Amino acid sequence: MPDNGGARRSAMPELPEVETIARTLAPCLEGRAVAGITVLNKGTWQGGLAPGAVCAEGPRPVTGTGRRGKVLLVRLAPPAAPDGVTALAFHLKMTGRLFVYPAGTEPGPHTRVVFDLDDGQRLFFDDARKFGYARAVNPAELAAWPFWQKLGPEPLEVDEATFVGLFAGRSAAVKALLLDQTVIAGIGNIYADESLFRAGIRPSAPGGRLRADKLAALRRALVEVLEESIAACGSSIRDYRTARGDAGSFQNAFRVYGRGGEACVNCGRTLKQDKIAGRTTVYCPHCQPARKT
Repeated sequence: MPDNGGARRSAMPELPEVETIARTLAPCLEGRAVAGITVLNKGTWQGGLAPGAVCAEGPRPVTGTGRRGKVLLVRLAPPAAPDGVTALAFHLKMTGRLFVYPAGTEPGPHTRVVFDLDDGQRLFFDDARKFGYARAVNPAELAAWPFWQKLGPEPLEVDEATFVGLFAGRSAAVKALLLDQTVIAGIGNIYADESLFRAGIRPSAPGGRLRADKLAALRRALVEVLEESIAACGSSIRDYRTARGDAGSFQNAFRVYGRGGEACVNCGRTLKQDKIAGRTTVYCPHCQPARKT
C-alpha cells in the first residue's frame, strides 16, 4: 500500500478553513477596536505599510471579517486620511492561527504578531513555521500587491459560463489549474482531489480538452464540496483550528484525499496515488477514467 501519511500530515488552510476562521473570529472582534500592534517576528509583517500606520489616527474600530481566496481580512472603519489603512490581511500558510485571548495574556513561543484591542483583549497571530504573514492594506496597497491583483475568481461566486472559460485553451492538467490561484482562488490539494472525484474527472486530464458539460459538472462538485466543508467547519489534518479553537470535521468525509491505496467508496477498487503539480494526488482509475473528455 502506498504511504499516504505525507498527504495527511499537514495541509494549508484552504477556502473553507479560512472562511470558517473569518466567521468564528467575527464575534470576537466586531464592536472592538485595534488599539496597538506589536510585531514579534519581523519577517511576519509584510507589505508597504508599517504596523504603526494602522493606529496612526488612534484605535481603529473593526467593522467585520472576510476572505479573498485563502487571504483572511479584518476590515476596519474608514480612516480619515485618504491613504489610511482600511483592513488587515493574513495569509496563514501552513500553521498560522488567529485567537483572541483575555487581557494580560502573554505571547506564546509561536506568537508572531500581537494586536491589542481597546477592551484589553489581545488577538495573537501564531505561526509555528513562520511561513504565514500579516499586512496592513488600503486600495493603493492592494493595487500594488501582485499576488492580490492576480487572484482568480471566487469558486462560490463564479457563474458556469465564466468557470468553463477559465480552462479554455489550457494544456495543463485540470488539477494543476485548480491549484493555480491565478485561475481560481482558494482551492488547494484537498478540495481539488475531492471535487474532481465527485465530477468523475481524472486529475491529469488537460483542462482545455474537457467538454463544457464536464467542466460544468466540476463546478457543481466544487461548490458542493466547499459548502459541505464550510458547514463542517473545514478539515483539520493537524494544525488547523477555528478562531474558537475547535477542530473541523470534514476530514471524516474525505472520499479520496489522503486515501491512496485504500478502497474507493463508490466502486471498491483501489485508489491510485500520483504527483501532479508537485502535489500528492489521489483518484479512482475506474470512477475517474482516462479518456477523451
